[in-house]
Amino acid sequence: MADYLTCPFCGFEFEKTDTLCSHGCPMGPWCNLIRCPSCQYEFPEQPQSVTWLRGLLGRRPLLRPEAPGDIRSIRELKSGERATILCLGGGSTRRRNSLAVFGLVPGAELAVLQHHPACVIQVGETELALDDDIARGILVQPNESAKADT
Repeated sequence: MADYLTCPFCGFEFEKTDTLCSHGCPMGPWCNLIRCPSCQYEFPEQPQSVTWLRGLLGRRPLLRPEAPGDIRSIRELKSGERATILCLGGGSTRRRNSLAVFGLVPGAELAVLQHHPACVIQVGETELALDDDIARGILVQPNESAKADT
């Protein structure tokens, strides 16, 4: 029977054998932390009795706070709107680093130029066409002056 763990930060469920610690970490035998393969969050492993009891009582849904109404993804903005980037959610660290090279970092201001056939945004002097999945994962807060200078 596989030993499944759930990350308390992102809710990702994975086998204990999928962690970096079980693949040759030099501190593995002395460390009591588990690293989530999805978000890289480290947390202490729960005792087997807690895991067994949680399995017996059933899984509770992950409670997440609701976002305020003025936080949206880029896909929810209209063409011509300006917004400030709050976070680059979803993807991997490599994706966030790739987007940061083009100026997509929290606190940066962007303008949505179009949505079809691709979502095109402008960050500073850079114009980028984004895949729909990437655009949905970028959370922004619309600015007071919502129209872009196009």
